Amino acid sequence: MEWRCRGITWSGGVPGLRWRGGRVSALVYGQGLAFRAVGERRCPGARGNPCPLEAVVPGRATGGRCAECARLDRAHSVAADTFLDDPQPYRVYLAWFGPGMTKVGITAEARGEARLLEQGAVTFSWLGRGPLMAARRTEEVLRQALGVPDRVAYERKRAARHTLPPAPDRALEVQELYGRARKVGGWTETLEPLEFAARDHAAAFGLDGLPPFGGTVSELVDGGVVSGRLLAAAGPDLHLLDPGGRCLALDTRLMGGWVLQGAGEGDAFSVPVSEAVSAVDLSSQGELF
Repeated sequence: MEWRCRGITWSGGVPGLRWRGGRVSALVYGQGLAFRAVGERRCPGARGNPCPLEAVVPGRATGGRCAECARLDRAHSVAADTFLDDPQPYRVYLAWFGPGMTKVGITAEARGEARLLEQGAVTFSWLGRGPLMAARRTEEVLRQALGVPDRVAYERKRAARHTLPPAPDRALEVQELYGRARKVGGWTETLEPLEFAARDHAAAFGLDGLPPFGGTVSELVDGGVVSGRLLAAAGPDLHLLDPGGRCLALDTRLMGGWVLQGAGEGDAFSVPVSEAVSAVDLSSQGELF
């Protein structure tokens, strides 16, 4: 049987690897992982539809889809402002990924905390709830008023996870942002404000006591082996302790579209790895552009 990966899922608040055909393999912190990528990486399709061409896609592409399937995926995306008539209620949230790394966003109320887990939000609080367009307008108003982005680069998120401040400090930063957001006028006329309540995902992600950050897997390649012990998972990232003692991040979006086979104990880790960069360095770099 061919096992073609579809990336990570956070169904039920726990991580698992999805496979073509709908199967899910549970991921358990502390377990050993060893697999080999085989053949060519092919587009997995979009919105539950297989790619009609099974197009070959680049190994370093985190989207992992061909141009046509990427367009189909975006055509029904709330994030891209292309799906605007959804009648279900939405929630506005304030998310924290690391010191100085906060964002404001929206998610369908029915999804609960799934969107926050998928993004790797370590701490967050709900801010308000209401119709989609009111939530979208509030998101834009608060982004401008508070000076926070609508997204935080994954490179910064994964580096920050290795040097997290205590949980009370994380909650305090979100609470301060919440207080500033409540003082911004106008949005409470169209959304129902929700009381501040910090929710922390460090335990769900397994982030306590992560070793120093050792680098990031750049891509999978035909015949390339990934092996190590799973220490944590946050958003799309797996944090692995490889046989050489490095704590590496593997973005599971790079796994989507590959056929994966089990690797033996004697197979050496052999996929490209980029050097670790600290969250501080990445923040300073961002200020240059």
